[in-house]
Amino acid sequence: MAKLTQKDFLKGTIKHIDMKKYNVVPMVEAFENMAYSSRDLARASKIYHQMLSDKNCSIILCIAGSLISAGLKKIIVDMIQNNMVDAIVSNGANIVDQDFFEALGYKHYLGTPHNADDNLLRDLHIDRIYDTYINEDELKVCDETVHKICNSLEPRPYSSREFIWEMGKWLEKNKKGKDSVVYNAYKYGVPVFVPAFSDCSAGFGFVAHQTEHPTAHVTIDSAKDFLELTKIKIKAKETGLMMFSGGVPKNFAQDTVVAAEILGADAPMHKYAVQITVADERDGALSGSTLKEASSWGKVSTALEQMVYGECTTLIPLIIGYGYHKGAWKKRKAANYVKFLQDEDKKVAALKAKENKAKK
Repeated sequence: MAKLTQKDFLKGTIKHIDMKKYNVVPMVEAFENMAYSSRDLARASKIYHQMLSDKNCSIILCIAGSLISAGLKKIIVDMIQNNMVDAIVSNGANIVDQDFFEALGYKHYLGTPHNADDNLLRDLHIDRIYDTYINEDELKVCDETVHKICNSLEPRPYSSREFIWEMGKWLEKNKKGKDSVVYNAYKYGVPVFVPAFSDCSAGFGFVAHQTEHPTAHVTIDSAKDFLELTKIKIKAKETGLMMFSGGVPKNFAQDTVVAAEILGADAPMHKYAVQITVADERDGALSGSTLKEASSWGKVSTALEQMVYGECTTLIPLIIGYGYHKGAWKKRKAANYVKFLQDEDKKVAALKAKENKAKK
């Protein structure tokens, strides 16, 4: 028997679903007269439609898990391009290891969890995400690209939003990734926050950069991330959360209400909230905690919230597809919170310059 190689495994590629091709509105509305998860999904879809219809509501998309590698990238890009989201909070894997990775020209491949020889995959430099394969040698190029971007920047603390904006700028300069989340967020002024930024491929790039430049280097300021998203909450006042899975992004976005309160600002609880999850609430962890529970912390209103228990690749095309085909996004105005935050940075820089001048 011939010895297996990478090529034997890295054949069929993951294809990103195009929600625009499928008008799911009649089916989702038919779910309203069914029971169990189908009715929950219908209500969640209508709540998202209400978010899009509410001219005073800013929508925050929270992403966890490994969703872009699973074929959901185009839906998120379509949300950005069609003004269906105003800010994104994500884990690092989706934005760097998966979206930016594909923006560099690489692919995710169809694999299998059944009888997979993970020791063999390890020997062949193939990483597995359940039923998806990744070429680890290509992933290292992603690490190195982050390393290069770090080396090109002024050594100082950056919010993850600032650094991801620089990643989008790098893609534009190098004419890559026009179909990526990072590039489109850069182009359309949608801020992307990754609160645990080092917990992904970017972390390896930062480790290499800081090792090379031990006394003056780029760092990520997670507190500034929190402040920036809180500033968005304060400016927006009314907000809706669309949460794909749970984890850090879920809590980070919810906590802006409490942070705004600490700052003495008038920022009401998130008016709308939808979460898609397979997590169980009984272990006390955040991913499975209900949105009603979040109300006890003063984070989410219970009037327009819906938990949908199911796996994201199945449910997201239905819920977001419903919002797209209902068309309320056509009347929304772009918030461009990137410009807002950049203007805030300019104010801080001017204040700092004034203080330094006064010291001289």
